[in-house]
Amino acid sequence: MSEVAARFALAGSWDLPRAAAAVGEAVWWVTLVDATLVRYHPRDYENALADMPSARRRETEEMLAGLRYVRNRLGCFADPAELICPAHGEDPRGGTTGWQWRSLPEPTLAAMSPRARTWEMTRYRAYQARLADCDVARIFARCAEFLEEAASGASTDAADSDAAR
Repeated sequence: MSEVAARFALAGSWDLPRAAAAVGEAVWWVTLVDATLVRYHPRDYENALADMPSARRRETEEMLAGLRYVRNRLGCFADPAELICPAHGEDPRGGTTGWQWRSLPEPTLAAMSPRARTWEMTRYRAYQARLADCDVARIFARCAEFLEEAASGASTDAADSDAAR
């Protein structure tokens, strides 16, 4: 997970197609690990969230929700190159950047059921609040840090279970 996030430390010199490919891969890895932990290790996932200050917890949850929105848009609706752009100057929320997430227009969801629209709009709003105009590397690093923490609890549980056998 940290390898995926670390790729963007060098991304400032990449061209858009290379950065977009790395973004697409990173989004899939982060959301896959996130979903696996939520489904198979919910206690460890919740414990890792509970160990965070409430503001950081909310940011982390919204970053992951924003990445879920990106994952759902990839392939069918968006090319990763449409989701990022070279950054100019500093990230308004701290740090300097090489690539940043673009602000996106509100999606057209008329064909979806009301429940699906609500789900998608929640993730879209999270994207706009926590990813849009922010440093791509910083977002992946923060999510990877959290997921590694949650996974460490899951691996401890697995080791304890193996030792009990």
